[in-house]
Amino acid sequence: MSVPAASPPFASSALDTLRRVFGYEQFRGEQHAVVEHVVGGGDALVLMPTGGGKSLCYQVPALMRQGTGVVISPLIALMQDQVAALLEVGVRAAYLNSSQSFDEARAVERAYVAGELDLLYVAPERLLTERCLQLLDHGQVALFAIDEAHCVSQWGHDFRPEYMGLSLLAERWPQVPRVALTATATAETRDEIVERLGLQDAARFVASFDRPNIRYRIVEKNEVRRQLLEFIQNDHAGDAGIVYALSRAGVEKTADFLVQNGVDALPYHAGLPAQVRAANQARFLREDGVVMVATIAFGMGIDKPDVRFVAHIDMPRSVEGYYQETGRAGRDGLPSQAWLAYGLQDVVQQRRMIDESDGNDPHKRRMAQQLDAMLGLCETVECRRQRLLAYFGEPHTTACGNCDVCLEPPQTWDGTVAAQKVLSAVFRLWHERGQRYGAGHLIDILRGKLTPRVQENQHDQLSVFGVGGDHSDREWRGVIRQLVAQGLLAVDHEGFSSLMLTEASREVLKGQRQLLLRREPVRERRQRGGSRQRAPIIDLPPEAAARFAELRAWRASVARDHGVPAYVIFHDSTLREIALAAPRSLDDLSRINGVGVRKLESYGPDILRQVRAA
Repeated sequence: MSVPAASPPFASSALDTLRRVFGYEQFRGEQHAVVEHVVGGGDALVLMPTGGGKSLCYQVPALMRQGTGVVISPLIALMQDQVAALLEVGVRAAYLNSSQSFDEARAVERAYVAGELDLLYVAPERLLTERCLQLLDHGQVALFAIDEAHCVSQWGHDFRPEYMGLSLLAERWPQVPRVALTATATAETRDEIVERLGLQDAARFVASFDRPNIRYRIVEKNEVRRQLLEFIQNDHAGDAGIVYALSRAGVEKTADFLVQNGVDALPYHAGLPAQVRAANQARFLREDGVVMVATIAFGMGIDKPDVRFVAHIDMPRSVEGYYQETGRAGRDGLPSQAWLAYGLQDVVQQRRMIDESDGNDPHKRRMAQQLDAMLGLCETVECRRQRLLAYFGEPHTTACGNCDVCLEPPQTWDGTVAAQKVLSAVFRLWHERGQRYGAGHLIDILRGKLTPRVQENQHDQLSVFGVGGDHSDREWRGVIRQLVAQGLLAVDHEGFSSLMLTEASREVLKGQRQLLLRREPVRERRQRGGSRQRAPIIDLPPEAAARFAELRAWRASVARDHGVPAYVIFHDSTLREIALAAPRSLDDLSRINGVGVRKLESYGPDILRQVRAA
């Protein structure tokens, strides 16, 4: 990697820097306030949703303050792409990480000491080495930006032990402003970030967690890979997306299944060789329409703006994790979807993982609380966005109109009697016979099925045998799932996931508590392209569509020549604005969001030729 020798793009004001360097006319939301605070030397804790523009909150101040902005970033691929994007707009940026040769690293170090860098990206592990600390002492640090700051929280979903050592920044450089940034944090996680990073006096900037361009949809799991394929084919054929699975085996089987059915899918998990992971991630970032099937080891800090969907085929462990992962869709602000398939086995599996974890009792209780919140989001009969935002302490008074609950409101029904039948069956099996069974056998008893197992154990003699013929297997599984989710049934993992009563069961059995249960809307199998749930299509008039196609083809060629992802050259949103505006001159083009001075000089004439050619 070469270090640019261009002059730093200093400007007289934050807004001037934003316009000339990055090509945006205005700051969004809290960005301007954060920038002015940090430029003035203040520390800051910044919470903004993915795609909310966190990077500008430290990049602009780094350009306005004397010295080099040092960015602590957790992933090599992330810092490489961010540096590439900065070089494209004329910012003198570089990184130090394990992908470099000794000579390459030395060149970056010399550039830093000579004051020739505006931004330097470093992994936390490297930053904390004595060699790197001494290097920073030999130059001038403008600010420290701690990206993905939630990694410092042991309650968070992406805990990284190396982040714990970053408190030394305040001790070693007390006069250098620090800005900690994250896309997601509950009040508890925020407090831990402040405590562990020594940011007690930092100003807090909390933007809205709402991502209105994302449509949330949660469905009952039933042949989940087939459901996923139908979702992709109907709603997102040819789109880039991320599919999350809980296990490595699930990742590989799902990726293979999608490939066999014509989807360009790749696997990603920690068990794959490092070179395979790197190659798959590079393809996902640099090519259009690739679907990455991954464990949660993939995705933190992914800057790809045109991910049109994020799908979960297993239930996430927490609302915070779910929000962080779904936030990787639609970073460009264009319509996108978050799709989750969830079932009884997910509840059982997550409960088992908590029970078998190595954590102490407080940690297990915290994990159980996080799971309960996630279950509440899955089972809610109210607007999912309202429920999601409430988790982060943000009131949302009106229904969003862009989630499955708003678009196809589920029915609720009085499930008290049905619940009593289930609980009575569990009671009789355990208290009368000392036996415990799982959901499948319990449903067979309730529906009066004379299976070999029922007959062998004489369960057809129970008083509850056949009392549940008024509901289907699927409906009973929904009842049991909701009883487990509400803590009215527990799962005995030592007894092969058999069901047990809880203290709360008593109230229902005695008729002292009414239960309203969720009934999923019946959805007919959809033909490809005929989805009523389809996210709004990103459409353009015919003339603009032709220009957009020409511009994307041109961008892909330039990106290949530069060896960078296409979005580093221009985002889709910028190309769409160009296609609609059809600029006739460089002056016209300069008014488009995302076209700064350097990109206007580098690409302006070519863009105008593409517009005319179309």
